[in-house]
This record gives sequence, C-alpha cells and structure tokens, in this order.
Amino acid sequence: MIQYLLKRGSQQFWAGVARRSRAMPLSALRATATRARDVRHHLNEIIATAESRLALPAIGAMTFMKPRSADWAWRPALWRVPLPEVGRVAVESQTPLGREANIFHDCRESELTLRQLRNTREADLAPFGVRMDVFRFDGSFLSLALDLPEDAVEGISKRHLFRMNTIVETERPIEIFARLNLRHGPNTEQIVRELPLAQEDVWVEFDLAYSQINEKRVSKIWVDLIFEGPEMNQVTIRDVTMSRAPRAEL
Repeated sequence: MIQYLLKRGSQQFWAGVARRSRAMPLSALRATATRARDVRHHLNEIIATAESRLALPAIGAMTFMKPRSADWAWRPALWRVPLPEVGRVAVESQTPLGREANIFHDCRESELTLRQLRNTREADLAPFGVRMDVFRFDGSFLSLALDLPEDAVEGISKRHLFRMNTIVETERPIEIFARLNLRHGPNTEQIVRELPLAQEDVWVEFDLAYSQINEKRVSKIWVDLIFEGPEMNQVTIRDVTMSRAPRAEL
C-alpha cells in the first residue's frame, strides 16, 4: 500500500510540474529541468536494463522444439543455469562443468579454455551457451560428456528414437561426432552419428532398433560430443537438447 501511494504521489508530482512549467520563472525552470534530467537518466537506465534482461531467454528455460510424439525431453544444465565458475583455463581431463557435463582429453599439457556465456541472439532459446578455445593440442581425443537424467531410462525400448538438436558455431571447419552410450548390465552399446554442421538445422537421431541393448537392464545413458582435430579453433555450442520418441509403426 505504501509503495502504491509513493508511486501515485511521484506520478502526480511530475504531472503537476509539467503543467506548471510553461508559466514557471526561468530560474525555477532551470533548476526543475536539471532535476528532471537526473530523474530521466535513472529511468532510462532502468528501462534499458529491463529491455535487455527481458529479451534474454529465461534462466532455467526448458523450451525447445521437439517431436510431437516425444515422451521425454531435456536440456542439460550447462545450457540452462549459470555455472559457479563462468570460465576455466588450462582445463584438465575429467573436469566437471556443473552436475551433468565433464570434459575428457589426453593432452599432456592442456591449452584448452572454457567459458559459459549468456545467449543474447533473437534465435536463441537456451539461456546459456558454452565456448571452447583450443590452442595447441597434443592429444588424440577431446570430448564433452553429458550424463542423461535417470528418467531418460524409464520405459526405454528398442522402439525408441533419441534425437539430439544443437546450435554450433566454429571459427574453422571441424568434424564433431555425437555418440550415444547405453549401459545395460556389464555391457555398453554405442551409436555414433556425425553432426551435419553444414546444415542450418543441426540434429541427429539414434535408432535403438539397430542396437543390441537388453531393454530391461539399461541403467545409464550418456552422450559424448567428440571433436576431431580441434587445434587452433574456437567452438561455441549455443544449445544442446535431447528428446525421446517411439518410432512410428509401419
């Protein structure tokens, strides 16, 4: 109630000043104009900040395009919520990036930097992106592993298709592969797809019909993003989403 009265009083005050300004003595008008400019500066700052923040994807957003028949969908936390540490340099293998993501490589000396950044483009639905700068690279592999949540396993069968959608920007052309890993009992099934980076809409599907999984024993699923020849390159991943849908019956 008090805030409402203060807001209403402020509006009435400036409305009255505006009405009286035409007949106001010049000395008073000069002082009033200075005060009005000070107020306008703060108001413009508030408006600019609000427009900027309100235009960004909301932190924690899970909104994205997925098949109509999808029975499960997920965006990893790395693209959804802020990390405790925004940037890292000389990133070692097995470095965690939040709860679900880990970096793996076999470099003797790491010249890899990672930074989470706020997505600001109109086309972005994910609140955050992740940028990876690779300088000298003396290893044989570099991958980003994403652990799917437990509910990705619930009700899984060979009738399911997993789909990954992503938005990737690279400084130089690079090959990136997505590998779906399904642990069932003592075994792990792997399905590999190359990301079609030349296409505007980058997505791949993993059809479990061609796998050898024991449906009743699947206990864990994760995805590896594998970067081939990453040396002297900057890779920005604006979004990664996963969905699962039953294959249409023929």
